[in-house]
Amino acid sequence: MDFGDIKTLLTSKFGPDAIVEVQTAGLQPAFVIDPDQIANVCMELRDNEQTYFDFLSCLTGVDYGVEENKFAVVYHLASIPFKSQLTLKVIKEHYRNTGILPSFKSVTEVWKTAEWHEREAYDLIGISFEGNPDLRRILLPDDWEGYPLRKDYVAAEEYKGIKIN
Repeated sequence: MDFGDIKTLLTSKFGPDAIVEVQTAGLQPAFVIDPDQIANVCMELRDNEQTYFDFLSCLTGVDYGVEENKFAVVYHLASIPFKSQLTLKVIKEHYRNTGILPSFKSVTEVWKTAEWHEREAYDLIGISFEGNPDLRRILLPDDWEGYPLRKDYVAAEEYKGIKIN
């Protein structure tokens, strides 16, 4: 199935609002998916015998910056038997001054490896994943303050008496 066929499959299964935007300008075309539909869309893409995206190769959190007040998650899917790849994105507005983390639905029910990918996005960017069974820091110490890959992150001068550059 090519990109257009996958779009037709998803809109016929989930309706025209499931795909919020089609991005074709970059090196990898992507579907921006309605955040409420991401887990169901991923399950369909994994289980459908015409697509069989059996491998989540990467899940990345994105901070669009303070001015835009948006966070995103990018999913890089691969179908090993069909030797094909697909990029999905979910994007939400989020105001940092609320003290609440931006939150997206987990895809751990679709791919077990998503547990680790989502933990990394949580740890470094501060994106929460509803339904992740073990959402906690994975790279930084449990008592680390802040999320180092956020655009507004201010690095501490030291951690437990150790200078940080």
